[in-house]
Amino acid sequence: MKVLLIEDNEAMQATLRRSLERAGGVQVVCCGDGARALERWRASCPDVVLLDLGLPGRDGLQVLSDARAEGLRTPVLILTARGTVGDRVLGLNTGADDYLPKPFDLDELEARLRALARRGTGGGEASGGFLGLQVDADSGAIYHRGEALELAPRETALLRALLARPGQAVAKERLLALVFADEPDVQPDAIEVVAYRLRKKLLRTGARIVTLRGLGYLLKADDGTSAAG
Repeated sequence: MKVLLIEDNEAMQATLRRSLERAGGVQVVCCGDGARALERWRASCPDVVLLDLGLPGRDGLQVLSDARAEGLRTPVLILTARGTVGDRVLGLNTGADDYLPKPFDLDELEARLRALARRGTGGGEASGGFLGLQVDADSGAIYHRGEALELAPRETALLRALLARPGQAVAKERLLALVFADEPDVQPDAIEVVAYRLRKKLLRTGARIVTLRGLGYLLKADDGTSAAG
């Protein structure tokens, strides 16, 4: 389980990181700046985000709101000293999956994180569909609102890989290995050609492929702006 901890208090960061990693099977990536949180979120592809609200640069709720608007669907546990009912409701309405006020028990925190990680890999849009896009489990074909998309085999392989983690960056190297599995000597730029062709075929689906320079690609809801790359 990979946890992205967005917390500006260095002592709290160190304590949580040490405690969670000692529990076994947990990797913790830290970010202490709200202004850089989304960038770190995209780059680290976490299973769960542990989010403090009182952050420098950008408030935690704004980070969460921007992430959800961008299509990042990673389960989020809000961790904060703001413990009133109104704050909890606001956080959940913004897109949080759980809420744990400070002070808290470390065992309870770990249990909640693991529950969210299981929920995140146990279904939802990645398996049930994303913006009407759905992979047929038997044939591997991809449908949009019940209608089969006319895709070349490599386009299908690329879209399947992105649909497995909508809203999260998938490394270019991984996509290259999946799309060109039978061509080990293919040039890295070949994936760009497939992505270009696939973008045009997704224009009417409400989904678009975004290029993240140096990171890879992600699939997100089309917000009307031009796609990068």
